[in-house]
Amino acid sequence: QVQLVESGGGSVQAGGSLRLSCAVAGDIYSVYCMAWFRQGLGKEREGVAAFNADGTTTYADAVKGRFTISKDNSKMTLYLQMDSLKPEDTATYYCAALKLCADFEAGGRYWGQGTQVIVSS
Repeated sequence: QVQLVESGGGSVQAGGSLRLSCAVAGDIYSVYCMAWFRQGLGKEREGVAAFNADGTTTYADAVKGRFTISKDNSKMTLYLQMDSLKPEDTATYYCAALKLCADFEAGGRYWGQGTQVIVSS
């Protein structure tokens, strides 16, 4: 059974940091490119960061230099380190197994339930 469970969301002031985690269960961790998406209130879901098939990473322009995606293969866990947070980063963050590597637009084949991040000014 495939399961993605996010944790680590919360409230933080602008300029602060949070680290999100996504525990992955099921035979997808080594098969799919894993990624983080977010959806702000009244906004469409957008890709934030992802691993590509060759192990390199891709970031949305809005988070480059501030967010870092990483993973611990021994724990089958995906992480998103978020630094220098801004109020516009406020959203529900989801981890996902991408349908197509390096393609946020194609969306995810499997999704977590989401974890909320609130950044106050």
